[in-house]
Order: sequence, then structure tokens, then C-alpha cells
Amino acid sequence: MLKLVRLKAEYRPLFEDMMEEWLAAGEEIIPGAIAKHDYRDFDGYLSKLDIKEPTPPGLVPDSTFFALDTEQGRFVGAANIRHRLNDTLLRTGGHIGDGVRPSERGKGYGTEIVRLALEKCREMGIMQVLMTCDKDNIASARTIQKNGGVLENEIEDRGEIFQRYWISLGGEAAGCE
Repeated sequence: MLKLVRLKAEYRPLFEDMMEEWLAAGEEIIPGAIAKHDYRDFDGYLSKLDIKEPTPPGLVPDSTFFALDTEQGRFVGAANIRHRLNDTLLRTGGHIGDGVRPSERGKGYGTEIVRLALEKCREMGIMQVLMTCDKDNIASARTIQKNGGVLENEIEDRGEIFQRYWISLGGEAAGCE
């Protein structure tokens, strides 16, 4: 069974194991929110993990969750939820960033992480969720579509093509800055 949890001291070994695997793979850690601070300074990392109000210029409040496979007893990925969108997030970032650790890809975890993140969005009152992905990332596009994502358009940004999908959870759209 998979559940999204907040990072706390009891999960430190699971978290460090996941981060070390990602670093050993030599690839970008996604969502980027879990890689923007030094995870080896655990207390400092925890204090900076989520962005809270008032936000620094150009940023929005966010919440980060880790995907815990309770049967394996390990973190299999993470999701970062932006509480609202600014201009940049409206173009290429969206409300949810998610990722699956390298050894657990292709097992359906991405689809489940997004489903659970959408439940968190609903709890936060975000009823119209934007998710984006690189046009070449077929796995991410499939994950978004399996969770009800409807392609609105494709846009070019810094030489890359991004696909923009909306997922309706019912109700009115969340505000933008």
C-alpha cells in the first residue's frame, strides 16, 4: 500500500536511502523541491523543505510529501504541491511535481503518487490542477492522463516543448498570482 507522508525523523533512513540511490544514478532528482537543500543536514533540510507564507519573491507556498510503500517499508518517490500558481508555474511548472526513484520506475508508482497528490490538492481546496511535463516524457504524460489530465496545449520555453494538462477535481479554479 502506498501513502503520502510528511518527512519526519523516523523516516530519515528511508529518505536518505532514496536520495543516495538517486544521486548514485547520476540523474536529476524530481521533484526538484526535494533536492534544493542538503539532505545530509537533516534538521536544516526539514526546516527548509516547504515554502511557507510569507513567501520569498517569485515563490509560492508549497507542501512536500514522500511516497511510502508500507509493504516494502521504503520511500519510492515524492510529490511537491504548489498551493497556487505564479506566471512561471502557470506556464511550465503546474501545481504538482512528482518523481519515482530509479529502482521503482515502471511499476505504477507514478500514477498512484499523482492520484494521492490530487487527494491532497482537494483537501487544500485546489480543484483545478495544472500538471506539466516535457513533451518527450511519455511516462509522465501517461501518468497525468491516467489521472484525468486533459491536454490544453503545448508551449515552448527555453528551447523545450512542455505539455500542459488540467485535471478537474470539481469546483472552481484555484487562484493565480
